[in-house]
Amino acid sequence: MPVKVGIPRALLYYSYFPMWKAFFEGLGAEVVVSGKTTKRILDNGVKEAVDEVCLPVKVFYGHVIELCDQVDYIFVPRLVSVEKKAFICPKFLGLPDMIRHNIKNLPKLIDITVNLSKKPANIYKAIYEAGKIFTSNPAKIWLAYRKGMEQLNNFIKLTEAGYMPDEAIEEMDRGLVAQNYAPPAAGDLKIALIGHGYNIYDRYVSMNLIAKLINLGVQVLTADNIPHDEVEDKASLLPKRLFWTMGRKMVGASFHFMQREDIDGIIHVAAFGCGPDSFTGELIERKIKRNKSKPFLNLTIDEHTGEAGIVTRLEAFVDMIRWRKSNESNLSAHG
Repeated sequence: MPVKVGIPRALLYYSYFPMWKAFFEGLGAEVVVSGKTTKRILDNGVKEAVDEVCLPVKVFYGHVIELCDQVDYIFVPRLVSVEKKAFICPKFLGLPDMIRHNIKNLPKLIDITVNLSKKPANIYKAIYEAGKIFTSNPAKIWLAYRKGMEQLNNFIKLTEAGYMPDEAIEEMDRGLVAQNYAPPAAGDLKIALIGHGYNIYDRYVSMNLIAKLINLGVQVLTADNIPHDEVEDKASLLPKRLFWTMGRKMVGASFHFMQREDIDGIIHVAAFGCGPDSFTGELIERKIKRNKSKPFLNLTIDEHTGEAGIVTRLEAFVDMIRWRKSNESNLSAHG
């Protein structure tokens, strides 16, 4: 029987899952992914997590609990930094410790430390630390890592071609490669949805925000649909480089969408209690208002957010954009 490795369908699952899956399968493990987020998963996470953590971390707790009796190991990496001179949220750094001290009857954790802030080559140390659980053959570990990177590159190509990450993951499981991409049907409006993947692609957490916009006749674009170099170029417009990797991605994507004439509006989604989100969200909103460039909507979500309120705000926002487009000859509200 192969060793079973559980991967929670939360947090950076929406950024790196294809790589993790290919890596562990290349080592002979069976990868088990927790189910899609439900009220039960969220409630279990809220019950076990400390009060101070944000909604995405509480959801992660729930997914770990879901996997406890299904697998031999659960993959909970200690993510400090994924690039030079930049960092991930501190809660990611302490995640393995929080999980270990708050959830009972855990299987073993694969809690490798990923810290590339000073030396990107440190990734190899993390890879071998994880790989030696399954094999003592360094060549096999290296080949599994190469396979993982191939899958990650294909995943990035699919998202840059227009797929949402959750859609790309599902399609890759069916053997799709980037060259087979067919763009979805467009609505009469294009709206940029800015937010961390674990907030906007988890259909329960976001209350199916993307599908709601599509049903309102909107074509949705996100930061993952923009090439990395373009995001970095636009983020460099700030007078000082943001040292939060994900926050810089949100800012760079927002500045990109602000300059595109085909984008009709921008929606920013943040988790209540997220310090970096509150900072970057305010920065984005001020830039948009200063330039009077696009209609802007800021949505904050937590476990108490009501779906009816979200739907009302979305409908009002989309209606306002359509009214504005049909009355472009009118005087601006700014005078």
